[in-house]
Amino acid sequence: MEALFVDPAHRGSGIGAALVRHGLAMHPQMTTDVNEQNGQAVGFYERMGFVQTGRSAFDGQGKPYPLIHLKHAGGSAN
Repeated sequence: MEALFVDPAHRGSGIGAALVRHGLAMHPQMTTDVNEQNGQAVGFYERMGFVQTGRSAFDGQGKPYPLIHLKHAGGSAN
């Protein structure tokens, strides 16, 4: 998954989880990257069944924004 953003006014409503479950239904081994400084997003993906597979010191544009690489562990998401 390239990116998932939910408007702050709608966080906690379940829309993000619903979108991730839909994606997982089509791609059970889904991967994504999360900015390391975004602890809320890291926690969200871990609750959805993703596990950390690595880390990069730079983002996709070569900027110094560390990324955590995540992969869905398989099975069903919460």
